[in-house]
Amino acid sequence: MRPDGRAPDQMRPITMERGFAKYAEGSCLIKVGETHVLVTATVEERVPPFLKGTGSGWVTAEYSMLPRSGKQRNQRDAFRGPNGRTMEIQRLVGRALRAVTNLESLGERTVTIDCDALQADGGTRCASITGGCIALYDAFSWMIDKKMIRKMPISEPLAAVSVGIHRNQEVLDLNYEEDSSAATDMNVVMTASGKFVEVQGTAESEPFAAETLGRMLSLAKKGIEELVTLQRQVLGI
Repeated sequence: MRPDGRAPDQMRPITMERGFAKYAEGSCLIKVGETHVLVTATVEERVPPFLKGTGSGWVTAEYSMLPRSGKQRNQRDAFRGPNGRTMEIQRLVGRALRAVTNLESLGERTVTIDCDALQADGGTRCASITGGCIALYDAFSWMIDKKMIRKMPISEPLAAVSVGIHRNQEVLDLNYEEDSSAATDMNVVMTASGKFVEVQGTAESEPFAAETLGRMLSLAKKGIEELVTLQRQVLGI
């Protein structure tokens, strides 16, 4: 039995509250167990310099943890500057969402996905991607309503989940207690059709076999199918 009583292939309780932020073009408050992340999407009439004159748009992301999202206070990035973990996560979120977006259809516009971890108990980057897909979909719906674009640029939903080896057992959706002591920790980003966008896996103590990798990816697929089903219910698609 896992520390919180779940079965090895069981996700934590999940909710996704669409349209949580009043002023954002798209938003989602996603709760995965005790991990709570607010994701907002902002549409701007600009693109990075390398895209100027191309007619193509861009999707990017920024990530931050509130000072008391964890057991100890984190210093704000405004004082310490972004750290390596922050940069890694926001690049991952941006890459993942761009993978299912037709950027050429946006025109020269940027959608910024802001991911703020309100409470962290493991899996904030996965929650950011999963909730980010909801926020991005709503931002694009807003753009369609404003006649800025003609059709939905997202080809299919995608979601992310963590898997790992804890106490010699492959487990799905690790919380902080499991993540901090896992022999292997992996984050998997996958589309609704089962295609991989990114796989980040590290053996923390000893190498793992190909058979173990296969079992972890099967667990991830199961979790992502559950997440995508919930996304579709929330979005009504």
